[in-house]
Amino acid sequence: MKAKELHQLSEGELLEKKKGLSEELFNLRFQHATGQLGNVMRIPQIKRDIARVKTILKEKALNKGK
Repeated sequence: MKAKELHQLSEGELLEKKKGLSEELFNLRFQHATGQLGNVMRIPQIKRDIARVKTILKEKALNKGK
């Protein structure tokens, strides 16, 4: 997911996106632990996406305070 796309979402949508990504990360970790995960590079991609969402949420919160 690109940062430009995330900047266009509202805070509520970003929170939903973060929740969905966290659930997906949990499922990927579970699949990896049981040996069922085919593409292990998906885990770091999801982690980066979660970090992007958190960063944009923080930016929006700081801009709201100004």
